[in-house]
Amino acid sequence: MPKATQLVISLESKPGVLAKVCRTLANAGVNITALYAGEAAGRGKIRLLVSDRAEAVAALKAAKYRVSEEPVFTQVLENRPGIMAELAERLAQARINVKYAYATTATQSGATVVLSVSNVDKAAALLGY
Repeated sequence: MPKATQLVISLESKPGVLAKVCRTLANAGVNITALYAGEAAGRGKIRLLVSDRAEAVAALKAAKYRVSEEPVFTQVLENRPGIMAELAERLAQARINVKYAYATTATQSGATVVLSVSNVDKAAALLGY
């Protein structure tokens, strides 16, 4: 799954917000497969990859969250030193900017890295997708 669409929820940064978003998805039977939650100037932004995007959007909107969608690139990387450097270098050589990146939990075999890049289609082509 090299090209994907992540959900983005912008909200106030305060205790319990992440818990409520996650509970909303759990109650809808939606699994979170990747998550990034960051803060800037008292506002939080939660970015998610989920098992069922349509169901997640419906559940979040029903709970009165404003949800948007963004294209991202995902790459499964083996679990070894230097693999992320190699990926970042290939993207840089192709003049593809990485705006931000986050990853799933690493296992013995590897992890999925989620990257917001300047050109998702170019990144997918570069890496053979």
